[in-house]
Amino acid sequence: MVITIDGKKCEFAAGQTVYEVAKANGIYIPVLCHHEQIKPVGACRVCVVEVEKARSLVASCAMPAEDGMVVNTNTPRVLSSRKLSVELLMTQGHHKCITCESSGDCVLQDLAYSLGVEAPRFEEPAAYRELEQANEMIVRDMNKCVLCGLCVRACNEVQVNQVLDYTGRGPTAAVGPAFGLKYEDSDCVFCGECVRVCPVGALFEKQGRFQGRGDDLEKVRNTCAYCGVGCQLDVNIKDNRIVKITTPREDAPAPNYGSLCIKGRFGYDFVGHEDRLTTPLIRVDGELKEATWDEAILYVADKLNTIKKEHGPDAIAGLSSARCTNEENYLFQKFLRAVIGTNNVDHCARL
Repeated sequence: MVITIDGKKCEFAAGQTVYEVAKANGIYIPVLCHHEQIKPVGACRVCVVEVEKARSLVASCAMPAEDGMVVNTNTPRVLSSRKLSVELLMTQGHHKCITCESSGDCVLQDLAYSLGVEAPRFEEPAAYRELEQANEMIVRDMNKCVLCGLCVRACNEVQVNQVLDYTGRGPTAAVGPAFGLKYEDSDCVFCGECVRVCPVGALFEKQGRFQGRGDDLEKVRNTCAYCGVGCQLDVNIKDNRIVKITTPREDAPAPNYGSLCIKGRFGYDFVGHEDRLTTPLIRVDGELKEATWDEAILYVADKLNTIKKEHGPDAIAGLSSARCTNEENYLFQKFLRAVIGTNNVDHCARL
């Protein structure tokens, strides 16, 4: 089956949308409320295209491709409609890009620039909503929410936590937990999936606020060490310090495809904590004193040998860490079983 987009003939498979066919063939169609892991809804109307013989413009992210269809993505009618949609989205709240955490990485900002929207022609709402930042993980700035629904659908379809939904109608419409509850008072598990998919600055990481924007940070792909799943994440670094943990908004790698748990996304403050040990300690005359690694290893080996000789190997037990890799944990249990001679091995993630 073949569809023609901007004069280019493109083959496609049954079930693909116009947007998916265009993207696969290198044809750019802007999207805001669309995400590859979530069912399309065509809410923002930014991705509209003109289809020959169709009465109106159609949302390409939700329109199934049909054999013989002729599509145009950049006609004056299409660009005018997109510009109007972006202007309406911009005037839905207060978009202060100067201090916004997502400036430079905001889909709405990029759309406004590409469409030449110097200033929206409509007035902003008079009311200003205070930031929700009582919890230590996520800040909600509903002044920047454009009601794209990505956070709602990600919470319900990807994580299946079913914490977020729409409330109100018309100018009072909003998204959030039921009964207007704040995140910390709801059933939210703070996985941060809503933060990952948010295309604007309505949701962002509290710990990374004012620590650096996207262009200021070096992103280093890493593997989360909290458990054995092997989730892929990006460590955002500035001045040799972790600012925040992120994952790609789209096209994220396996096995987690961008999703993380609360520990993987927000549990990194221990890395640079002032109380973290940076050198081995040995207790001498009742006091802990700094030692070299060689001294510490010899000290531990001597104590283990003494206990084994006096009380037998089963007097020794080992507790491993969830922050170690699978390979490190394997070596740990091998040491306890093959060298010490005991099966008294446990893991802190099980406790």
